[in-house]
Amino acid sequence: MPNRLTRRQTLAALGAALGAPALLGRAGPAFAQGARPQLVMPPLLEGALAEGRRVYDLAVAAGETEFFPGEKTATIGLNQSYLGPILKVRKGDAVRMNVANGLGEPMTLHWHGLNLPAATDGGPHQVIAPASTWSPEFEMRERAGTYWYHGHMMHRTGAHVWAGMAGMIRVEDAEADALPLPSTHGEDDFTLVLQDRRFTRDFQMPYELSMHDAMAGIAGDTALVNGLIAPFMEVPAGRIRLRLLNGSNASFYNLRFSDGRRFWQVASDGGLLPAPVELAEAILAPGERAEIVVDCDDGAAVSLLADVFSAEVRMMGGRGTADFLELRPRGATRAAGVMTDKLLDLPEPEASATTRRFVLEMGGMGMGRGMMGGGFAINGKAMDPQRIDEVVPVNTTETWVIENPTPMFHPFHIHNTQFRILDRSGQKPGPHEAGLKDTVVVAPGESVSVQVRFADFTDPDRPYMYHCHILEHEDGGMMGQFTVV
Repeated sequence: MPNRLTRRQTLAALGAALGAPALLGRAGPAFAQGARPQLVMPPLLEGALAEGRRVYDLAVAAGETEFFPGEKTATIGLNQSYLGPILKVRKGDAVRMNVANGLGEPMTLHWHGLNLPAATDGGPHQVIAPASTWSPEFEMRERAGTYWYHGHMMHRTGAHVWAGMAGMIRVEDAEADALPLPSTHGEDDFTLVLQDRRFTRDFQMPYELSMHDAMAGIAGDTALVNGLIAPFMEVPAGRIRLRLLNGSNASFYNLRFSDGRRFWQVASDGGLLPAPVELAEAILAPGERAEIVVDCDDGAAVSLLADVFSAEVRMMGGRGTADFLELRPRGATRAAGVMTDKLLDLPEPEASATTRRFVLEMGGMGMGRGMMGGGFAINGKAMDPQRIDEVVPVNTTETWVIENPTPMFHPFHIHNTQFRILDRSGQKPGPHEAGLKDTVVVAPGESVSVQVRFADFTDPDRPYMYHCHILEHEDGGMMGQFTVV
């Protein structure tokens, strides 16, 4: 994170100025205090082998989900009523994704973090009409790691993700298999989608934006993990691994444990870090992932908490503390042993001859547009699907500089690449950002330089996207597109 300590101190100061934080996660209409449901892992979908490809069938449809006992909430899900399965894939697999649109409206499904041909990216140009199926085919080229998929329909991304159109991708490879890390899905290796939602008195969560929501992004007062409100999870009394996604529309989560215990971050967006990083807290912006390893060998129950903040910390500050999940160790305690000191060899970033600048802008910053009419742009231009903003030569290393003169934090996502962070306003990033990334937070007044390279695919007609991953900013125009030629 940019000048990590400074940013954390800023958030803490804002929290103090606002008074005691409210508790998210146990709120909501008629939610029984103290009655935690047991966490359920999303189904693990390994695909079926057909003609040398691993085929995954995903049926997108509207449904009803029982977030509160006995009450039905209208949602969207993939193969279920809310969210979707975990797609288990190995590096090098040839895959086909059969995405069936059972909604009564057009949609897309984007493979977030993956390097793949533009025609299969699932951005705003790969629209799936109602009652039709889209079947992209591509090779899994990413290292072992935690990736995800979500709706990416033009002007409807926020609404679709809010309703539940998202799921996780677990990529495995031989290099990661050989490491002494917890890796058995559902036993000592757990995948967690962290979100917040707001519910009406009749237990619905409509996507209805106020002017403030359109400006700062929509957020809720109820914390969800895998679609459950403040659940508990039984874990072994030893060392466990948590694969974390900030799947919110707009909220930033400063994650920590209730007893202050330390943990190791072992991976970020694009897979393993060069070495474990010992932390007491980890900040995740919308779209970011982290894999952490924590010792539960003391047998004591502990909660995963998050101080929740909006993008507009200079204006509004903290939203409260989310009580996401209680871990309840079971069985005989097991000594965890020494954490490995090395995970992955990553080469040093290369020198680049080309630099591109991307200035993030919003209404009131010299644009002259109202927030509700869009009000967001990059380099003075709001998103236009008919315009190609950048043309990038294939197999060329470039430096992209993202500048943020706005008063909000913006998580900047680039499709079809895992990049390296070079510096934050001239300062070297921390070790937790030393790995591969596809989303990077740019603080107010900050300039972040990243190294990108598009080595594999060209298409002069079909573009990829770059955008803010606060979904209301993306839908409101803070998105551009580029082709690789």
